Amino acid sequence: MLLAGKTVVVSGVGAGLGHRIAETVVRDGGSAVLGARTADRLAKSAADIDPEGLRTAHLATDITDEAQCEALAALALERFGRIDAVVHVAAWDSYFGGVEDADLATWQSVLDVNLLGTLRMTRACLPGLKERGGSVVVIGTQSSVAAPSQVRQAAYAASKGALTSAMYSMAREFGPHRIRVNTVLPGWMWGPPVQAYVRFTAHSEGIPEAEVLGRLTERMALPELATDGDVAEAAAFLASDRARAITGQSLLVNAGELMR
Repeated sequence: MLLAGKTVVVSGVGAGLGHRIAETVVRDGGSAVLGARTADRLAKSAADIDPEGLRTAHLATDITDEAQCEALAALALERFGRIDAVVHVAAWDSYFGGVEDADLATWQSVLDVNLLGTLRMTRACLPGLKERGGSVVVIGTQSSVAAPSQVRQAAYAASKGALTSAMYSMAREFGPHRIRVNTVLPGWMWGPPVQAYVRFTAHSEGIPEAEVLGRLTERMALPELATDGDVAEAAAFLASDRARAITGQSLLVNAGELMR
């Protein structure tokens, strides 16, 4: 199995992508250590993924708090004795707008979560990762390399673009310890956030949801959106030994909307 015997820390486990990634880790033979700010949501995800509780652990974690990041990494080592990968899903993606109308204080908060929070969580996991090498997988966004026309998320895109730049530095810095660092860049990803967008847009414009979805899919090379499950599969691959020679790379999972 792809992740047999591995322990993977997953930040930002909610109802969507984080849950799918943790679920994929367990399905592929690994143990998943789940972190997010909401304890009840974590407990539900863990119970759904692993009803017997043998291959999951979870702890409420705010990645803007260094001590909480360290506690999540410590839980992984205490419960499973190792850290083989960390997948960063936690992000603030609900602040919309451009630069002209920006509240730059909010931008600072977005950067604190998306950029610095990811770096805090990575640093907390480093002692475990250094023991035998491993993988850091950052969930970025296609918006960091090509701004969408449907919505403005300049702060989110900028913070994720900064993470991609940090990825290159981390790949060089951690490479001697056999730690790989890569980024997955989802485009329009069918899951709870995009489902909500489709419903809201359809209601606002008084049109069928299928019409809104059609606007999104008509730009794809493939005839349907990638799903959060597809992105989870890419993250699991990059966390696995099958990607042992891949580092400092960005992988678009976007049904061919943007090709680079």
